Amino acid sequence: MNDMLSQAEIDALLSGDTESGDLQNDQDAGKDVLTPEEIDALGEIGNISMGTSATTLHSLLGQKVSITTPTVEVVSWEDMAKQYENLYVATKVEYVKGLHGSNLMLLKERDTKIIADLMMGGDGSGVDEQEISDLHISAISEAMNQMIGSAATSMSSVFNKRIDISPPKAYSLRLDSESRDSVFEDSGNVVKVSFKMVVGEIIDSEIMQLIPIDFAKEMVANLLKTNAEEEEALRKQLSQEQHKEPQQALSEEEEYKGAQYQMPQQPQGQQYQQPQHQAYMHQSGSGSFSGGGKVHESVNVQPASFENFNEDFISFERKNISLIMDVPLEVTVELGRTKKYIREILELGPGSIIELDKLAGDPVDILVNGKVIAKGEVVVIDENFGVRITDIINPSKRI
Repeated sequence: MNDMLSQAEIDALLSGDTESGDLQNDQDAGKDVLTPEEIDALGEIGNISMGTSATTLHSLLGQKVSITTPTVEVVSWEDMAKQYENLYVATKVEYVKGLHGSNLMLLKERDTKIIADLMMGGDGSGVDEQEISDLHISAISEAMNQMIGSAATSMSSVFNKRIDISPPKAYSLRLDSESRDSVFEDSGNVVKVSFKMVVGEIIDSEIMQLIPIDFAKEMVANLLKTNAEEEEALRKQLSQEQHKEPQQALSEEEEYKGAQYQMPQQPQGQQYQQPQHQAYMHQSGSGSFSGGGKVHESVNVQPASFENFNEDFISFERKNISLIMDVPLEVTVELGRTKKYIREILELGPGSIIELDKLAGDPVDILVNGKVIAKGEVVVIDENFGVRITDIINPSKRI
């Protein structure tokens, strides 16, 4: 019995192994790539998120902040390490509800020091000689906490579900000395979303966001699912409206006919006569009016209807309110107010007590963009202050 394989059998075995290996390589490569549609979707998510983050950063720094449309690309960690060798301040963001994953926000060392200096009341100059310190890390951590918090709010609106994040953690990072596995749990390429960031005339730089491929695909899938659901809901709404149009037109016509005034029937044997002293006006063919004639045509008479001006029943138009759902509003809780002379202000110091116009236990005012909209009472939630709404002010009294 010959145990030797023929050349044809050897070629067949080699061909099968090659095809199997190629298939496996294609499947592995597919995990680390994104389609053009997925890249566009990530760009849209980043654009919406950073738009609200720029507004938050503007309120923190008191400077005009501009963050441009993002550039999305898939890169390897090794290429990132070769391209960006400088020290960065990284902020790791963990998504714990709605989405499950993490990403990394990278700021250049000099930009971090300028932002921290502006937050502490400086003008952002003279930071080149400073070393990055825990104070800078703490300041940028607070700034990122508020920026990413507002971005999560925008993403909740985009994905049509609640998105929660854990408190971001900031730390110094060198890409060339840090391995990818120590930053993200899974291995492979990452998605780099880069934005151009301009702060006043002080910063003209770049901010980067690194996202694992799997988490990027999860965000895209949620966005596409939300868009498909919205399109389906809109399609159903249009179909229902088209179905109701003929019936609605018929009901309006019947309502108009039923509203016409019908002359009352006179009892049999009686004839209704107009008083002799009342004159009637009729229009002649020339357009002039004369008195003394009789009116032979029936007149449509309806009771006058007036709008109810009772302030308790003022209705507000709520159509298309979804167009402004992403507009950020500043909510303020006001304990009280008082007035002081300039000399009294100059005498203030540590330990000074300012008496307010509110009594202890009085409800506090809740303001949205400077307008009082509700009353509430101060509560303590764990170690933070909060306010429980006790009364909503009538909209007509907010003016």
